[in-house]
Amino acid sequence: MVHLLHPGHTPRNIVPPDAQKDALGCCVVQEEASPYTLVNICLNVLIANLEKLCSERPDGTLCLPEHWSFPQEVADRFLRVMTWQGKLTDRTASIFRGNQMKLKLVNIQKAKISTAAFIKAFCRHKLIELNATAVHADLPVPDIISGLCSNRWIQQNLQCLLLDSTSIPQNSRLLFFSQLTGLRILSVFNVCFHTEDLADVSQLPRLESLDISNTLVTDISALLTCKDRLKSLTMHYLKCLAMTKPQILAVIRELKCLLHLDISDHRQLKSDLAFHLLQQKDILPNVVSLDISGGNCITDEAVELFIRQRPAMQFVGLLATDAGSSDFFTTKQGLRVAGGASMSQISEALSRYRNRSCFMKEALHRLFTETFSMEVTMPAILKLVAIGMRNHPLDLRVQFTASACALNLTRQGLAKGMPVRLLSEVTCLLFKALKNFPHYQQLQKNCLLSLTNSRILVDVPFDRFDAAKFVMRWLCKHENPKMQTMAVSVTSILALQLSPEQTAQLEELFMAVKELLAIVKQKTTENLDDATFLFTLKALWNLTDGSPAACKHFIENQGLQIFIQVLENNIAEVRELSSKLVTEDVLKHINSLLCSREMEVSYFAAGIIAHLTSDRQLWISRDFQRRTLLQDLRATIQNWPSSSCKMTALVTYRSFKTFFPLLGNFSQPEVQLWALWAMYHVCSKNPSKYCKMLVEEEGLQLLCDIQEHSEATPKAQQIAASILDDFRMHFMNYQRPTLCQMPF
Repeated sequence: MVHLLHPGHTPRNIVPPDAQKDALGCCVVQEEASPYTLVNICLNVLIANLEKLCSERPDGTLCLPEHWSFPQEVADRFLRVMTWQGKLTDRTASIFRGNQMKLKLVNIQKAKISTAAFIKAFCRHKLIELNATAVHADLPVPDIISGLCSNRWIQQNLQCLLLDSTSIPQNSRLLFFSQLTGLRILSVFNVCFHTEDLADVSQLPRLESLDISNTLVTDISALLTCKDRLKSLTMHYLKCLAMTKPQILAVIRELKCLLHLDISDHRQLKSDLAFHLLQQKDILPNVVSLDISGGNCITDEAVELFIRQRPAMQFVGLLATDAGSSDFFTTKQGLRVAGGASMSQISEALSRYRNRSCFMKEALHRLFTETFSMEVTMPAILKLVAIGMRNHPLDLRVQFTASACALNLTRQGLAKGMPVRLLSEVTCLLFKALKNFPHYQQLQKNCLLSLTNSRILVDVPFDRFDAAKFVMRWLCKHENPKMQTMAVSVTSILALQLSPEQTAQLEELFMAVKELLAIVKQKTTENLDDATFLFTLKALWNLTDGSPAACKHFIENQGLQIFIQVLENNIAEVRELSSKLVTEDVLKHINSLLCSREMEVSYFAAGIIAHLTSDRQLWISRDFQRRTLLQDLRATIQNWPSSSCKMTALVTYRSFKTFFPLLGNFSQPEVQLWALWAMYHVCSKNPSKYCKMLVEEEGLQLLCDIQEHSEATPKAQQIAASILDDFRMHFMNYQRPTLCQMPF
């Protein structure tokens, strides 16, 4: 019933970045802190209720109501959101078969649909773009091309086709891209795409942009066929390329229309192709974007000379090279650099390479170094870190380094300027990483450290049940004292945020209570009143609140014997365990604490006595002792200051229901008086919460009964009246049926 909070854990207002210093950060704060668009809200509701709203065909697939109709832009977005949420399947894709939607921009990234479903749902539309990145193996590249080519309009008008990381059967023949004569943009990154396929693609009459990165191409000479129309060529990590460097440069030299060239590579391959390219004076005359990240032997001088000879250049990729630190790259107007020499370069790298794990690792490593002593809030950078984590969930190095960067970007007061939605996404991604890498301890440490951030722990939405399980498992690992303190601290807050039902469902609860009691015993024996001891007491207090399961574990692990020297526990409220407390030693110790000079100690001791003495069955053979305790309780309460007094311990209640039996106990006015004092104390501190709680739990009538009851003491009637006065002041407009019956 009673919760112990950490002082200062109150919601924080967003402190946005300075627009002049961080315009992008201001945009991110505005975007993340703004409500979702009405269109997105409607689409989310529609997707969540799709099964209810649709009818079912004989084959088990879904069909939209006939009278529905979607504008083309909304239809495209609807499909994109379905795909993003992982809701696009053979069963749901069938809603795009009818005439209610006309699609142009189809995004089915990572979807698990079959060839038959793809053809029926999407290949009848007049598609301009298709993004089939990393679709399931049930829909291989040959079937995608075949399906698209079954529609003559698509053959002639499809402009953009993205097939990154899409599967191709081993026995597949030539892919026949040349049938898609309208293609302007084609990406086959990380696909089993061969030199023969490149020859076929090079025949496309309108091709302007091509990405053949990480494919099986051994010879790029076929590109000469489209040299007069190719504007963008990306061939990152062409590991199978069998041509000599002069041969490669000879082909590139002929591509005079190129505006963008990407020959970036994995640094460990030590490729020096970019080094030789930079020495050429008669190559790429119109280039505005050159990516040579990961190249070997790259120097500032060589890159600077190359750019000065081509003044129209707008971008250069230098990550994982020895270049980028020259002042030239910061003073050159209009030039963006993806590198590791400054925050602006790292930011550009994180944005450009969000889909390339090798460069994402490198950029995150540089970011960690740059942000180690960061004192400025950078929401745009944190969002890029989140994107990297989301795009590479199974890459341990990305997840680990990103978690460390997230800590640097949100530590201490920096989280204050971060939007809650962004912090929520990062926290959820951290827990997803924990599930993917359950045995990587350093990643677990980073996650635990993030939870010690008060803004994240108190203000940010995330799965607190999962978090409690993780933290309790960590608590039992017997880590170093610093980590133990953090685990105990987080446990004390999470325990407060779980319902009693959730607490009872925790498989780790028994071991956690046992470990917490062991800490109390150790600290008591060593007479150490440190932060760990305080957090441990709070954790045990909040765990046992309203949770018979936690209280049972407390008793079974000799909690009473340990706590005979300390007071903080809630088990007096659990009736079936009360008999365990009615022992000579426990009662003597609790009674001695009634007279403590510390108001909090006296208050909690009084609460335990009030709960224990209210059950007469426990005192059949010791009624004299019960009456003595009640006399001491009355004397103590009468000596207390006003109920609105301040106490160091921040007391809060999840419910007033455990007070109600005490309020109706007119035969024991001391017990009733304590309950009234406690209720008035919290009502005066937080009337908006507790006056509302009184209404919702139907406690107002009990207070009115006390006011009118002939056996109620004047003091009890006075406090009951004070609580009702608070209610009148703060909740006169709160409409509930019980108000009509109140004698106001």
